[in-house]
Amino acid sequence: MESELNELTLPIMKKETFTISGEYIELLAFLKAVGLAETGGHAKFIVDEGEVVRNGEVEYRRRAKLIPGDELEIDGIRFLLE
Repeated sequence: MESELNELTLPIMKKETFTISGEYIELLAFLKAVGLAETGGHAKFIVDEGEVVRNGEVEYRRRAKLIPGDELEIDGIRFLLE
């Protein structure tokens, strides 16, 4: 029974905080700022593939305005925006 539980355990996500300077940051700019995307084209690809989860829902809007309090999950990393 114990081995069955171990197989069902979800991987531990890395948690990071990101401080926004200003009212908001656009999603594409955020992906580049945290180093998950090397270029704007790479950032667009990440969003278009549905790899960004914002506050529990997949975010497809490339220019979504991220604000303090938002929580994003991307590539096994959870970001809390401040």
